[in-house]
Amino acid sequence: MHFRLLILCSTIAFISNAQLDTASLSARLNQQKDKFGKDLAFVLYKDGKVMYKKELGKLNIKSQEQIGASSQWLTAALLLTYVQEGKISLDDKVGQYLPIFDKYYKGFITLRHCLTHNTGIKTEGKIFQKSKFKSLEDEVNDYASKKDIQTNAGTEFRYSNAGYSIAGRVLEVITKRSFDRLMQERIIRPLGMKNTTFTNEDYNDAIDPSTGARSSAADLSNFLAMLLNKGTFNNKQVLNEASVATLLSLQAEAAAIKGAPKATEGYNLALGSWILEDNGAGKALAYTSPSLAGTWPIIDLCRNYAFVMVTKQLSTDPPRQLYLDLKSMVDENIRPNCQ
Repeated sequence: MHFRLLILCSTIAFISNAQLDTASLSARLNQQKDKFGKDLAFVLYKDGKVMYKKELGKLNIKSQEQIGASSQWLTAALLLTYVQEGKISLDDKVGQYLPIFDKYYKGFITLRHCLTHNTGIKTEGKIFQKSKFKSLEDEVNDYASKKDIQTNAGTEFRYSNAGYSIAGRVLEVITKRSFDRLMQERIIRPLGMKNTTFTNEDYNDAIDPSTGARSSAADLSNFLAMLLNKGTFNNKQVLNEASVATLLSLQAEAAAIKGAPKATEGYNLALGSWILEDNGAGKALAYTSPSLAGTWPIIDLCRNYAFVMVTKQLSTDPPRQLYLDLKSMVDENIRPNCQ
């Protein structure tokens, strides 16, 4: 009986700690490199360390590249550091901090509306276009004074950069410091993200909390590691456990979302990220925050790992299935520890 139990336990331990099939994963990345733009950096993080990495072309895991909409995960996390300190609430109205929004009858928009693309403000513009504004204040004042309300706030998802810029400007007002400085102090430095910045010389040094970050695969894996560890990284608490839970909480179901980016169609929305998988009973298991820049950060709470892909590719039709296939290959090697 004891012998059988020993065999069973050994088998379970083997499955749980199975070695990643790095040869197959490398072969897949090599085969698909043209579709990823030839230059790519891939990091797989698990159990407190980098389990696997792949570097092709001109990129390595420390190369700094545009990460587009993946920036939103960082911005949402930054805002929650102030929520956990009681300095703001997600349901605060922006007019409370930005009087110009009250002046133009938009003060009822909440910070939660901003982080869930529910401001109702009509905007146009292309991702990665150079900003015509010299400051976040100028951009946000333009949203308040010159842009129309298309739908009532909170009633219809309309993907845009406006909400994250408004939320970023609120942080500037309550702290009297610039958004990029706040991000450095509260997210980037505590997480050792040495190759991450929201200051972008290619775009007139304009700060864009929605799509304006430049980062690396190694840096983003540190951010994801913090989320996997319930807000702690290298024994430093960046977010508390409640804030991580809020960051990963369901905000909108896919059925209620119209006009989502193609890479996220069919996914439920969290704060700054999308719910990639759930258990069928409402419990989210995996998240992603994909970008048209080709950056895909993914965390899997059930298997307790993270991976990040960074590329140089700018695409209007990112190959979503390629990233999902990579995740499936990783999943085959790591035993889930939840239901």
